[in-house]
Amino acid sequence: MPVLISLLRGVNVGGHHKVKMDDLRAIYESLGCDGVQTFINSGNVIFKTAARDLARLRSRIEDAIESACGFRSDVMLRTPSDLRGVIASNPFAARPGIDASRLAIHFLAADPSAAAREQVLAIDAAPEELHVAGRELYIYYPNGMGRPKLSLPLVERTLRTSGTSRNWNTVRKLLEMAEKLES
Repeated sequence: MPVLISLLRGVNVGGHHKVKMDDLRAIYESLGCDGVQTFINSGNVIFKTAARDLARLRSRIEDAIESACGFRSDVMLRTPSDLRGVIASNPFAARPGIDASRLAIHFLAADPSAAAREQVLAIDAAPEELHVAGRELYIYYPNGMGRPKLSLPLVERTLRTSGTSRNWNTVRKLLEMAEKLES
């Protein structure tokens, strides 16, 4: 069975949309997922599934979360191969002095159009830096993520798709967990 990484948008953030990780694992297991694991309390789920239609699976997960928890959370699904590509495509990797704790990947629900990508890169986000590659937006926050100038709601409106961010260390850990589940 293939392994997937599920990234939920907006759970357990600022005391809103609370869901216990045990409950989240149970939701995925109720959908027939195997080997379900969570990582930190922000809606990261690694699991095996026989499902082939990822759009349908995504919708089923979103519906199940809404039914069990009383709120709807967008779900981004990625394969271990997708995460390997995200890591390999990091536009900041070769730059000296980059602090990995200030790098985030914003996983998008859909692949934005070329025009939308151009528009988002034209946003004055300095000192933050943006790079778009496929369904991922790489964001470097040189002054930290606490009070960024960049408005993610503006970015999502411009790209015409929702998403959810994970810091660089979380992305690497999720890939490590997914690869262990694959073997």
